[in-house]
Amino acid sequence: MFLSFSLLILYYYYYSEKKMPKDAYDGIKFLFKLITDVFFREIKVSGAHNVPREDPCIFIVAPHANQFVDPGMVIISNPRRFSPLMAESSFKRKIVGAAARALKAIPVIRPQDLATKGKGQLFVNKDSLTILNGKDTQFKAQAAPRDMIVLSKSLSFVITEVISDTELRLKTELTPEAIEHISKSATFKIIPHVDQGVLYEKVHERLNQNESIVIFPEGGSHDRSEMLPLKAGFAIMALSAMAENKDLKVKIVPVGLNYFHPHRFRSRAVISYGVPISIEPELVEDYIKGGTSKHDAISKVLESGYEGLKSVTINAPSYDTLMIIATARRLYRPAAEHKLTIDQVVELNRRFLLGYRHFEKDPRLVDLAQRIKAYNNTLKYFGLRDYQVARTQYTAYSAAPILVSRIIKLVFLAIFGFPSLLINSPLIILALVISQKKQEEALAGSSVKIAARDVLATWKILVALVGMPALYGFYSFLLFLYLYFNGYAHSFGLSCLVWVVLPFIQYICVLVLENSVDIYNSLSPLFLSLSNPDGAAELRKMRENLSNTITTFVDENGSTALKDFDKSKFDKMELHEKIESRRILNGLDIAPTVLTKWFDDKNLFNFNSNSSISSDDSESE
Repeated sequence: MFLSFSLLILYYYYYSEKKMPKDAYDGIKFLFKLITDVFFREIKVSGAHNVPREDPCIFIVAPHANQFVDPGMVIISNPRRFSPLMAESSFKRKIVGAAARALKAIPVIRPQDLATKGKGQLFVNKDSLTILNGKDTQFKAQAAPRDMIVLSKSLSFVITEVISDTELRLKTELTPEAIEHISKSATFKIIPHVDQGVLYEKVHERLNQNESIVIFPEGGSHDRSEMLPLKAGFAIMALSAMAENKDLKVKIVPVGLNYFHPHRFRSRAVISYGVPISIEPELVEDYIKGGTSKHDAISKVLESGYEGLKSVTINAPSYDTLMIIATARRLYRPAAEHKLTIDQVVELNRRFLLGYRHFEKDPRLVDLAQRIKAYNNTLKYFGLRDYQVARTQYTAYSAAPILVSRIIKLVFLAIFGFPSLLINSPLIILALVISQKKQEEALAGSSVKIAARDVLATWKILVALVGMPALYGFYSFLLFLYLYFNGYAHSFGLSCLVWVVLPFIQYICVLVLENSVDIYNSLSPLFLSLSNPDGAAELRKMRENLSNTITTFVDENGSTALKDFDKSKFDKMELHEKIESRRILNGLDIAPTVLTKWFDDKNLFNFNSNSSISSDDSESE
């Protein structure tokens, strides 16, 4: 059965790509395409033309918000082949490790993966806060200079000298928090210093062959609204490679991963490629000199990389700020009003954030932010989203028939979608349980994660990859037993056919359920129009006044914060194009004008204009 499933995958790949996979890299890329097309509702790539075609590149990617999914997003969007840098511990995972080896990933030994629990107990030396004492400790066996002693997630100190089995010298003095922690809990860990010389050799080898690498300079994945401080590894790699080979011209390409809801099934994402960063020969010469000059050269490349990533990402200091920015962007009326593509949404959010940071302490903006918060709270009170406010303008006579028709359609779609939920319920429950367990483990082991949502999508996908063939195989086995013992001919062949076809049937059911959710979300403004028309009118008035205020403020002050501000910018932007079909069907030559429309999640039941539910970008924020 697994062989037949593999043959079907290859068959689909041939018809969608018009060629057979050349090697394992092509196979992994296609697999990621298939996974992301199912998991995400829409993916948009912008700036791919910025990627150099010839020069060796170091792609720096941020924010790292979706663990193992993030490398896949770069693979499916990048016109260049590359070798990702990946934690050596990930190579030990069966599925992830196999994919890493197929991509010729470069293993990175992370010191935290080699941490060992310290023996004995620690005590503070009151005479010197750079000296750490222990009882029943074995510092000489467990620690060495440049190792790190870790007291908690946020408390760690570098060891400069191992004086004896019970005495260490630290690089910096113990902080009051560390002293208090030691008095309450004397447990600790030792993280060894790792020489990354082998890693740099492998990176240099790839770059010298005009190949490319991908690195996530934040380190581990996280779920914060702002990028973490970047590690200097990519800057050192670029400078050291060019210092070793004077003819090498390494380009650093910033890549921004902008998810609307990274952990949710059928969400949206934008992958943005920034302008390549060239490294000046003077910086390479400074790096070769060593000392302060070397440090300054690394810092300048690091800063350039950070600025490059800021140009393709949205970095808000908090989720509250991000919510204010998103609401203000939706309420702003450009010179030419039309629906935006999701990459335009991301770019406009980024520009709004720049303006917000510029005017952050301006009393006018402070007052405006408070009004936006009040508006959002009012929306919560009425149970609406911003894009639904305009849909409350129906009169009772016009809203009632639309409401009834949509309820009928919702029931009709639910009848088709419910069996899918029932069939997949074991897999859904298993994915939720395992992903939540991994979320708890990730949160317990990290000092930077807020809720560890960055691991949810990865584990949902991994569970589905293993569980879906197994679950559908089990159903097919039950069908085989039924057919066999009832004397049906070709019972085995029919069972295998059902096992192969079932995933595609379930995908259609997913699209049906997606339409059901869209219709369900459209009921709230209709209910409000019928039950509280005065409240709906006040809400629309509140939105209109706030929209006018925001538009006036932006148009009058935008040029102060942004040099390239142009209130007519949207006049020159491409109009939002309707998604032709789900990407999983792209490339099929079988009656495309009919088949692709059948499987389009917006045309599946061919709703008329009065009752169709548009997929507003606001729904994904």
